Amino acid sequence: MDKKFLGIIVGIGVVIAIIAVGLSISNTISPQQTNEKIGLVINSPNQSTTLQELDQAYSDASDTGIGRSNVYLFWNLVEPVRGEFDWQQSDILMGLNEKNNLKVTLYFSIINGETLGPFPNWIGKPPLNSIGEDRVVSVLDEILSRYDIVDTVILAGQTESQFRFYEQNIPVYKELFNGVYDKIKSKHPDVKIGNAFALDQVLNKNLRYIVTELSIGDFVAFSYSPVDTLNDIVKTPQQAKEELQQIFDLAGDKKVGIFEISWSTSDFVGGNETEQTEFLKKSFEFYTENESQIEFFTWYRQYDRPEGTCIVEAPIIGDDTLTIGGSGFGTSEHLVERLSHYICSAGMINNDGNPKLGWNEFKKQIEMMN
Repeated sequence: MDKKFLGIIVGIGVVIAIIAVGLSISNTISPQQTNEKIGLVINSPNQSTTLQELDQAYSDASDTGIGRSNVYLFWNLVEPVRGEFDWQQSDILMGLNEKNNLKVTLYFSIINGETLGPFPNWIGKPPLNSIGEDRVVSVLDEILSRYDIVDTVILAGQTESQFRFYEQNIPVYKELFNGVYDKIKSKHPDVKIGNAFALDQVLNKNLRYIVTELSIGDFVAFSYSPVDTLNDIVKTPQQAKEELQQIFDLAGDKKVGIFEISWSTSDFVGGNETEQTEFLKKSFEFYTENESQIEFFTWYRQYDRPEGTCIVEAPIIGDDTLTIGGSGFGTSEHLVERLSHYICSAGMINNDGNPKLGWNEFKKQIEMMN
């Protein structure tokens, strides 16, 4: 969920300030029994981290038996100059995933809620119909050719917010998506491609029609938080499980992916450890009951962050200030504050390193499946 600063229930799209400590990440850990469908958004407890700390976070996460993680890779970071690629950060993250035998769901930012991009400066700020299919294909091909552990790509996230007031642009995006899809599949036939939507926002704001219009590609992915439009947790764990069931009607004949599923323990928004733990049980029940229809199932996220470090204002990525209104959470100070509390306490381990009740439940659920 760390892409939250992009409105996609964003947060781990945060650029990590990595301090090199001479740690090798090239040696792969001996394989253990894992489930490639089950994932976790892996993060350190602080925005800045050493490579050693990040390596430990990945090791602890992989010990649970997960088989995948999300990597949030933004175009402006990977191709800052046209045709010239900067792999410094992505090599570290992808290397850690490979070392721990994890498949990767790649989040690539054509759409982030109301925001397009962020794009590199050399592209500028094009409208949807001017992004350029071949340019998207070129950069994705470079990424997928370099990292063969990426087996799924999310081309657009919080997609419902982009088209909430601009339905006329849906055909434009479908044409772009289909063109990129066909060309990437010809080069990387085993990679699956789809779009992501925030289920809670789709239901809260009655945007189902956008999802059904854009149920294209290999799967339809969803993020989910049990919140209302004020960012308060208003569902019981059982009600949240029942709400999840609606993704199958929305996706039609497509498989579904659970891209980021969370339950915050912040009492500021009505959360607590007991309900987070109960929802973990219910969400894994949901997964088990519907496994054949699910492409991947990724929990958001490993660690909390210190209060006040999760979206208190619209952040700047490159030269762009990204709106968070696209997340459907709203832009008022009240809503942003609540969103910040939700995100900072959405982990299963406190930022001081102490596991919550949910961390043991998460490990228990995976162990029962493996």
